[in-house]
Amino acid sequence: MSARSVLSVLDRNKYDVVEIGITHEGAWLTGQDALAAFEQGQTETLLPASLLPDPSRPDLYVIRNNNFEKYTAVDVYFPVLHGTYGEDGTIQGLFEMADVAYVGGSVIGSSVGMEKGVFKDVMSANGLPVIESIVVLRSEIEKDIESVVKRAESVSGYPLFVKPANLGSSVGVTKCSSRSDIAEGLMEAAQYDRRILIERGVPNPREIEISVLGNDEPQVSVPGEIIPGADFYSYDAKYVLGNSELRIPAPLSDFQTEQVKDIARRAFKAVDCCGMARVDFLLDPQTGEIFLNEINTIPGFTRISMYPKLWEASGLSYPALVDRLIELAVERKAERDRSVHQYRRNA
Repeated sequence: MSARSVLSVLDRNKYDVVEIGITHEGAWLTGQDALAAFEQGQTETLLPASLLPDPSRPDLYVIRNNNFEKYTAVDVYFPVLHGTYGEDGTIQGLFEMADVAYVGGSVIGSSVGMEKGVFKDVMSANGLPVIESIVVLRSEIEKDIESVVKRAESVSGYPLFVKPANLGSSVGVTKCSSRSDIAEGLMEAAQYDRRILIERGVPNPREIEISVLGNDEPQVSVPGEIIPGADFYSYDAKYVLGNSELRIPAPLSDFQTEQVKDIARRAFKAVDCCGMARVDFLLDPQTGEIFLNEINTIPGFTRISMYPKLWEASGLSYPALVDRLIELAVERKAERDRSVHQYRRNA
């Protein structure tokens, strides 16, 4: 859905667009109207494609008869991918090894932003407010789940949230109100990751989001608020039910607005993010406390997604936003090119 939206606004008088689809098994396929081929289940018309981790051969290759053939040169890669292998620094690492320009977060920004436990540690080290939590391992759950449940209950009273540490879109997230809920939540989260985050639940939190855009000097949008159509902003509430409500701008005080903007900017810079990110907050309605929840380095990108809508409300249209992201990718590549990768002793 996000890819379709981005493709719809790319100016074909300005850009020659090459579409690359990725199968569930991880194979890259390219060709004419790759998106349509994927949607219609007719990928046999496409060619296997590959980007080599070789800076001397930065072009896109296709595979014919088990041989690599140059398909086309590519100036900028625009990864419209969510979750594992797309938003966690892995594909960004491939882009870096191939020495190509790409839209969005750096390797470190993507990987730290994706790993919820490490992200919280980094934010705490930078003096930014996060909710109390612990990380447990899948092997610990399999060895002694009762011990892990007791450790979970030491974090705080109920409710507690159990989440895979490395995943997005609220996949594998469970809100727990009892000991049996925790056991079930741990087993659910352990399907998706070897590291599981257990976090104190904030009662009836307000969910606030900020969009960030830029490289070394990031800009921040007006804040928005999500009113979930379910008990919390689950996968179904995000993508299936369609009954969540967006409030733009969020009804916050001037002080709260400046507070979330400042934290969003600082979080973006703390993980050396670049290009774009959506920074999510939880606001405790009883105490007024604001907690930094997570940073999404490839946020949802449909026309109705919060990231572009916040920029639209801040005066930047969807097509202009896509253009700006491509410009930022080129700027970031130029900055990378200034670094020397071979040590030369002075004569």
